[in-house]
Amino acid sequence: MSQDIRQLLEEVKNGSVSVEEAVLKLKIKPFEDIGYAKVDIHRQLRQGAAEVIYGAGKTPQHIIGIADTMIANGQRTILITRLSPDAAEIIETSHKLKYYQEARCGVIGTVPKPDGIGKIVVATGGTSDIPVAEEAAITAEVLGNEVVRLYDVGVAGLHRTLSHLEDIMSATVIIAIAGMEGALASVIGGLSDCPVIAVPTSVGYGASFGGLSALLSMLNSCASGVSVVNIDNGFGAGYLANMINHVRGKEDK
Repeated sequence: MSQDIRQLLEEVKNGSVSVEEAVLKLKIKPFEDIGYAKVDIHRQLRQGAAEVIYGAGKTPQHIIGIADTMIANGQRTILITRLSPDAAEIIETSHKLKYYQEARCGVIGTVPKPDGIGKIVVATGGTSDIPVAEEAAITAEVLGNEVVRLYDVGVAGLHRTLSHLEDIMSATVIIAIAGMEGALASVIGGLSDCPVIAVPTSVGYGASFGGLSALLSMLNSCASGVSVVNIDNGFGAGYLANMINHVRGKEDK
C-alpha cells in the first residue's frame, strides 16, 4: 500500500478528513484522457511513485499538456527523462523547469527531502558513463533518496574503487554503471553487503556491440546479489534503487 493511501486512512482515523472526502479522493478516475495521452493519475496511490514522462518521441507541446494534467491533479514534482535541450527550452516558457543537460532530464517542481532508509551509491567505471549515471542519480533524488556519486572508479585502476570502501560498505543499494567489459558490477558486488543494480552502457569499441558485451558480462556475474537492467537504462536503475531504499520504511509504517 502506498504512503499516500496510508496517510489518507490516517487522516480519516484522526478525523481531519471525513469518510465522504476520502471516498471522493479514491473515486476520482484513475486516468485522464487528453486525446494524445492517457495520464495515469492513480500511479502514486498504486505504486508509491507518480508517473514519469518519457520525453523522447514526444513534442514539447505534448509534454506540456501531460505536465499540466499532472499538476491539475495534485502532482507536485514531475520528472521528464530523455529530454532534449531544444524541447526543454520550449517547456520552460510554460513551466518552471530545471534541466540537467548531462542526464537529459528535466524536473518541474521541487525535489523532495530524502526519506529513504539509507544512501544510494551510484558508481561508474569511467567518465563516459556519467550521462547514464546522472539519469539514475537524478531519478533517485526526485523520488526522495540521498545519493552518493562515485564516478570514474573502474577496474582499470582498482585502487580507485578500493579508496571508496567506506561508501560502498555503508550503502543500502548500489548502482554500478559500466561499459566495455562491464566488470565493475562484479567487483562491487564482491565488496558490498547490499543489493547491486548493474547498468551496462553502450560505451566501448566495436566488439562491445553497443553495450551487449557489458550486458552479458553483468548477467553472468559471479558475485551474488547483482541484478541487471537494460543497456543505458539509468532511469530503471534509479527507480529500482528507490524501491529497495524504501522497503523497510514501508514496513515500519
